[in-house]
Amino acid sequence: MLMKRFKRIILKILKWVGISITSILFLMFIIPILFPGTISEQVKIFANQHLAGKLDYRKTHLTFFRHFPSLTVSVDDFLLKGSKPFQNDTLLAAREVAVGINLKNLIFDREVKIDEIYVTNAYGNVFVNSKGEANYNVYVSKPSKKPKDTTGSGTSIKLDLIKLKNWNITYRDHSAKILVDAKGLNYTGRGGLSEDIFDLETNLDINKIDFSLNRIYYAKQKTVHADLITRINTNALTFVLRKNELRINDLPLKFTGFLSILKDGYNLDINAASEKTTIRDMISILPPQYLDWAKDTKIEGNSDLFFNLKGRFSEQQNLKPRLKARLLVSDGFVSNGKAPVPMNNLNMDLNVDLPSLDTNQLAIDLKNLGFDLGPNNSFKAVVKTKGLNEMPVNADIKGAVDLQTLDQALGLKDIDVRGLMNTNIKANGIFSLDKKLFPKTNGYLNLKNGWLKTKYYPNPIQNINIVANIINTDGTFKSLGVKLNPFKFDFEGNPVFVNADLQNFEDVLYKVRAKGVLNVGRIYRVFARKGFDVSGLIMADLSLNGRQSYATTGQYSKLDNKGTLILKNIKATTEFLPKSFFIKEGNFRFENEKMWFTKFLATYGKSDFALNGYLLNTINYFIERKGTLHGKFTLNSNYVLVDEFMALKNGDNSKKSIDVEYAKVENPKSSGVVIIPKNLDVSLQTNIRKVEFKGLGLNHLKGQASVDKGQVYLKNTSFDIIGSKMNIDARYQDESPLTANYDIALKVLDFDVQRAYKEIDMVREMATAAKNVKGIVSIDYKLKGDFDKNMKPIYPSLEGGGIVNLRDVEVKNLKMLSAVGDNIGAKAFNNPDMKGVNIETHIKNNLIHVDKFTFKVSILRPSISGTTSFNGLLDLRVRIGILPGGIIGFPIVVTGTHENPKIKIFSKKGQGILDAAYNRKLNKVIREERRAERKTKRQQRKEKEAQEQRAKNAEKQITKDLKEK
Repeated sequence: MLMKRFKRIILKILKWVGISITSILFLMFIIPILFPGTISEQVKIFANQHLAGKLDYRKTHLTFFRHFPSLTVSVDDFLLKGSKPFQNDTLLAAREVAVGINLKNLIFDREVKIDEIYVTNAYGNVFVNSKGEANYNVYVSKPSKKPKDTTGSGTSIKLDLIKLKNWNITYRDHSAKILVDAKGLNYTGRGGLSEDIFDLETNLDINKIDFSLNRIYYAKQKTVHADLITRINTNALTFVLRKNELRINDLPLKFTGFLSILKDGYNLDINAASEKTTIRDMISILPPQYLDWAKDTKIEGNSDLFFNLKGRFSEQQNLKPRLKARLLVSDGFVSNGKAPVPMNNLNMDLNVDLPSLDTNQLAIDLKNLGFDLGPNNSFKAVVKTKGLNEMPVNADIKGAVDLQTLDQALGLKDIDVRGLMNTNIKANGIFSLDKKLFPKTNGYLNLKNGWLKTKYYPNPIQNINIVANIINTDGTFKSLGVKLNPFKFDFEGNPVFVNADLQNFEDVLYKVRAKGVLNVGRIYRVFARKGFDVSGLIMADLSLNGRQSYATTGQYSKLDNKGTLILKNIKATTEFLPKSFFIKEGNFRFENEKMWFTKFLATYGKSDFALNGYLLNTINYFIERKGTLHGKFTLNSNYVLVDEFMALKNGDNSKKSIDVEYAKVENPKSSGVVIIPKNLDVSLQTNIRKVEFKGLGLNHLKGQASVDKGQVYLKNTSFDIIGSKMNIDARYQDESPLTANYDIALKVLDFDVQRAYKEIDMVREMATAAKNVKGIVSIDYKLKGDFDKNMKPIYPSLEGGGIVNLRDVEVKNLKMLSAVGDNIGAKAFNNPDMKGVNIETHIKNNLIHVDKFTFKVSILRPSISGTTSFNGLLDLRVRIGILPGGIIGFPIVVTGTHENPKIKIFSKKGQGILDAAYNRKLNKVIREERRAERKTKRQQRKEKEAQEQRAKNAEKQITKDLKEK
């Protein structure tokens, strides 16, 4: 009986379990069928209302089975573009984005409440440009003007779970110069994310992460694991780190503290520690190329790392937090299996203090750094500094190390180094370049019988010997002395040696002897420098003797600088140019104050250069803190292509400045402008067969050019253009990789208008009427303005004026004149006689003010004056003079546009043009020109006179600026 009863109970249980499972499965199938329209439609409405970026996807699903047991709306091949101005760039691309739906609200209230988010196989591209504009501002919160309806249906987000699987995400912040690149990121976040105060439980794994600041990598291909519990107060915007355990490779870190978001920044107190770990754990966070070495090396010892970041950050109040860090290493032991002697007693105590994150206040306290490699083979250093501009220094460095023993103990694989290094340096005092202070110092560094070989090149650098001494007796630059006697080495049978004796750095007394032959290409191969495909030679035989002031005060007879320097097939780069200079041959002769270029042949892309002349006081340039190179040259060239010098053009130079690199990323389709070196003051007598700029050819360019403190000047320069001779004086200066300004005064005699219109973009854009003009004209004009990021003129920035002489022209079917003729019944306006007419104009704020000029139309004598704009607006006054001699006439006003002129006969009342507004600091057009409101004749006359006067003043200023240079 008991068994039967037990069986019945079991059967009932199984029956109800079966019914429950069947019901659940039935609901899991039927709910997506019952509510698909409700869910999909409301999710689309929500996305359209709250996303500023363009959203696209391939297919949607409503199912329980993708993220069981949650009911989810899944979107396949999800693509979200960034917010303005990055609306064409991808912010997030994912194989699947899914949101979990609250079943209770869906079934009983027919409301879609999102409480879970899943994103799988995704690529995230988070970007902040140099202006601080971010691409992630895609969520738009639109507060309702109506009272909140708590009973209505709709879509809302109350998250309890965020799950990201297999993400690759890049965060680039150009304004802060930060790069974070994470691959294989998996994240799970749980908690009542919609509550005012909640605990967020986080589990994070990253397969590889890179982190760089100001292009210096502090982490490269590191793995990260984190278990975090963070108390979040959304009302006070405060984050309290309760349990935060992080592991970078093998190094564990624990975080405590808080972060509060304020109106003008944030307040924080974050502590991080990695205590009682091993040196091997610490080494695991080194760059990846060192990790293979660590695998085969016995490493023992303890390490501790402490980190604190505390204080307020406010850009408005110029407040930044304070950073403190400490690294301790004790009882270190490093030994490779084949090493006769291990590195023992490795100890270090390093403290770093950075108040207000200001490097000028940086304090470094290296209380101890030491190790030994057996008897009489040890190193020890104590260094303490504070600040940069005026730096207290207290240092004691002493060691005698057999480099071969060190090499064997560490088990270095890619490099073989030998030699006996001995050093003993003590320094105490203030270092300041501005005040010319140097710590009291007595020390030396000696290296005997050095030898260096790498796996990248079969032959070693050998016989390396260095004897260097430094002494300072009273803490000033005056008593500072540095001797290098000698520095020498042999490489592939070519000896190189340098002897140097430098005394009194307030007015340096120098004696330098250098001689040798260096194969630069092979030296680079020794150190595995990629990208230097040169096999160049440097041959030097120099003897330099003198004092710094002899050159600056003109006492050249006291200098004894002589010798030769020869370069062959050397590649050189500068951080502001996209390509490399290739020096085919450079022969230099030193003669007291001058460094003569006796033969210098170089190419840059398609451009070629031959220089003859000299640089002045080159030794002072290297001695001075911010030196400038002075010189005088003759420049000959067959061809110069200006376009390839533009900063954002593609090229082989990988060592561009950070400003150029960021500008290129933010403006990938722009060329940038040409950047001029700021440390040059040289004059050039130029003779260039052809210069090409944006498709415009200038032939036989001759004249005087100069480069001075980042500006280029052309004086009395002439060239052939479109079959005519042009003479110019000009100035050019870059402001950034994307902007530049210029002044130009030009004269060109007898050029063909139609050829100019067809071949010169600026003529087509500035003088649209030239389309209907044939014949010969001359120009005498002055202009100043700005270039944009493609090195094109920004027309609203133009200021200046001048005269156009219509020497022998034919004007046919000019719409404005034809319209005048049609209205007064004079068809001769279709072909007026303008030969010999001078037209004087003045330009400012995108308006062209035309002074009165008179011409012939049959027996009539029309005269024209007024204003037009680069965008085609017209406000012109025409007087039709009739016999006798045009004394008697009647007025006409022409408004409208070049393409659609409007004529008013017997009227003097036009409609003015409100000039454009241009901000020179921002290189930005603030307001386009437009039609002015209707005003009285007196008001129009005053405004017109004021506009014309501003344009004339700008023209006079250009003349003044060019004459001063």
